[in-house]
Amino acid sequence: MTSTLQPARAAEVEQRPGRWLALSVLVLAVLLVAVDATVLGLATPFISEDLRPSGTQLLWIGDVYSFVIAGLLVSMGSLGDRIGRKRILLGGATAFGAISVLNAYAATPELMILARALLGVAGATLMPATLALIRNLFHDPRERSLAVGIWGATASGGTAVGPIVGGLLLEHFWWGSVFLINLPVMAVLVLVGLRTLPESRNPDPGPWDLVSVVLSLVGVVGVVYAVKEAAAGGFTWPVPATGVLGAAALYGFVRRQLTLPKPLLDMRLFRSRGFSGAVLADLLTVLGMSGLVFFLSQYLQLVQNRRPFEAGLAELPAAVGAVVAGLLAGRAARRFSVRSVVSGSLAAIGLGLAALTTLSGTTGYPMLGTALLVVGVGAGFSFTVTADVILSSVPKEQAGAASAVSETAYELGAALGIALLGSIVTGVYRGFTGPAGTPSAAHESLGGAIEAAASLPAHTSETLLHAARESFVHGLHLASGAGAAVLLATAVAAWFLLRGQKL
Repeated sequence: MTSTLQPARAAEVEQRPGRWLALSVLVLAVLLVAVDATVLGLATPFISEDLRPSGTQLLWIGDVYSFVIAGLLVSMGSLGDRIGRKRILLGGATAFGAISVLNAYAATPELMILARALLGVAGATLMPATLALIRNLFHDPRERSLAVGIWGATASGGTAVGPIVGGLLLEHFWWGSVFLINLPVMAVLVLVGLRTLPESRNPDPGPWDLVSVVLSLVGVVGVVYAVKEAAAGGFTWPVPATGVLGAAALYGFVRRQLTLPKPLLDMRLFRSRGFSGAVLADLLTVLGMSGLVFFLSQYLQLVQNRRPFEAGLAELPAAVGAVVAGLLAGRAARRFSVRSVVSGSLAAIGLGLAALTTLSGTTGYPMLGTALLVVGVGAGFSFTVTADVILSSVPKEQAGAASAVSETAYELGAALGIALLGSIVTGVYRGFTGPAGTPSAAHESLGGAIEAAASLPAHTSETLLHAARESFVHGLHLASGAGAAVLLATAVAAWFLLRGQKL
């Protein structure tokens, strides 16, 4: 069987001499999404100062994008399988650029939340399409591993480019400028992609089932919203009602997929232990890291008083480590084993997060930079290998749907992580005891406390800032510790679930 397949595989590769140029277009789309995610964290203190959101609104600004994108990824990945992955990628990139302008000029917290939600709709078209096109462009397993590594390294590189470019912009322009940097990237992507990307789709996809689309969106958003609100405000009556509605919608979605002749998502994919293990590892890894990702920029700027550009540079070790590890991940997994690389990487991330529980306002950069480097290297190895496992576990006709499951795990993990770990930080922060006369706005966010302190007498201002920063750092300790526990438990689970898995 092997001997009859390899000539065909070689012929397929020869038919696509421009596959590496096409890959450069795909990684631009990844860069677009990665930069957008990282600059938001860097811009959060400025958004907080300008739009004056409440603590809950600030969390919504951070995670509504992930809520929406997680609810639509499977639907959009399946739509790309049906109408063409190139078409949905270029259309989504155009929409992503246009909606970035709306984000840049949002004048109220409510409009900012709406703009982030719409950006999630556009973003849901991008990531599944990029991985699915890689699956169809690269038929040789080793070439595909390298392509996935480059894809992952670019995503990590975006996390480095975003803070640095965003920091420069924030020092010279208003916060909306960090969203406008999406426009030139989008323009290059669309213009070059029109000429270089091949179209691909499932030759026999069946209809796009709108009932399944609605069930998927309602299910994911309902469940995540319930978790977020329960973590932030307790079990008031809307919380269990929304959670039950979301769970019922997800149950209906699964039942419907099992009965449709051409489902939106083939649930049989989850029968593969490697596929299911890789998806679960991605979800829990992102969940455990999300608190750190969302609040680190605030710690660097508002606790350690770093300028935006300096804060962006301070986060660089994580991105550099992830880029290098992503390029080496495929070779490492073949030399050792998939489960060794993934489990070891997750354990390293857990230890890096555990080290951050010792942070204080005066912590020196060598310790912080080392911890971030360890986290970045672990993430680069883990995410690249699990993406390769997911892609190689399915036929190329189902690459869009499988890629969407992988991306849904990322976004669902991010939404749950910000909701749960973010609520820990916010809840602990709100409980600080300030001096007499502390305005209520100071308890909503650290940015609000710094703004309030500017109008108070010097002694009162200093006392308020000290109490607020200490409380914020304490919340960050708890979130980092919880994230470390999640990552170490995931490392153990991955060791068993990925047993015998090969690239």
